[in-house]
Amino acid sequence: MPRQKRFGILIVMLVLGLLIGTAVGEAIALILPEGVVRDFFLHPVTPSFGPVTVNLVAFTFTIGFSFKVNIMAVLGVILATYLYRWY
Repeated sequence: MPRQKRFGILIVMLVLGLLIGTAVGEAIALILPEGVVRDFFLHPVTPSFGPVTVNLVAFTFTIGFSFKVNIMAVLGVILATYLYRWY
């Protein structure tokens, strides 16, 4: 009987892959000299949502988020997905 994989573990691994990949990309970009290769590692795509303000007479709150994804973050997610297969 095959092991049942949990969806929560997949999400945790993908987020860790994203964070570690981003950190590695930033570290590589600090080491590399100015040029096309450095720009390749530093150029992020920054999806964002918000801010959305909700005013409910008694209180008001604002919701929003944004994150920065570079090429190493994508590679980190791919590596995390690959490792998840073996977990």
